[in-house]
Amino acid sequence: MAAFCLSFVSIYGSFLRRCLAAAGLSSQSVDIDSATTISFWGPAASTKPPLVLIHGFGPHGVWQWRPQISFFSRQFSVYVPDLLFFGGSSTESADRSEIFQAASVAKLMEKLGISRYSVVGTSYGGLVAYRMAAMWPERVEKVVIASSAANMRRRDHVELLKRAKLEKVEDLLLPSSASQLRKLFGLSVFRRLLMPDFILNDFIDKVLIVWGEHDKIFLLEKAVELEKLLGENARLQVIKNTSHVPQLEDSGQFNNIVNNFLHGLS
Repeated sequence: MAAFCLSFVSIYGSFLRRCLAAAGLSSQSVDIDSATTISFWGPAASTKPPLVLIHGFGPHGVWQWRPQISFFSRQFSVYVPDLLFFGGSSTESADRSEIFQAASVAKLMEKLGISRYSVVGTSYGGLVAYRMAAMWPERVEKVVIASSAANMRRRDHVELLKRAKLEKVEDLLLPSSASQLRKLFGLSVFRRLLMPDFILNDFIDKVLIVWGEHDKIFLLEKAVELEKLLGENARLQVIKNTSHVPQLEDSGQFNNIVNNFLHGLS
């Protein structure tokens, strides 16, 4: 008897590729230096303002940004890179810092001939987006930090592991089993998911901080603290009834908040 081979991941992956193609994006790869290759989804050519979407830990980057890709590609040239050690991006370097990730994405944009762009990062990707804006304020026009505690301290990591009832943070952020993945989903979304196993500084010109009201990974208090640290240049928008992935849980409100910010609307 033949084995049942239906794969939700494969089916949804095919759906995603159709969505990306409909948005004018294609899968591409660029060697940014002799040791490092960045894979990304982006347009072949465009005169629209460039917008970089940077993913966090978890599923493939385009999985985390699908509603935003469809929405923002109407007005922006959207680029969705795979961070190093994710997807098709790779390097021979031993560097594992978010500074190295930021430098690599910046090199990618330079290789593409794009000198000025806005950046939106979620979770770990928010740390990378922040570093890009901090190191290259002349390149990054606007930055959006979504559900990302750039002000995280050691005690915050300890408290996160207590909430997750785990000993190592990699077991949470890099799940290797269905039970660990369900744990991550449980902390990341506000509404409970029923899913089977198979399936910091004022040199930044303007910062939008977007946070889920019930974020259990980076608590809302970290967003309030981050807004205070960044001062009058930062603005916090809290999305009710969402947790760590508001861009997926309430994509309509998330998209409108970011869109207004990018267009300079209050």
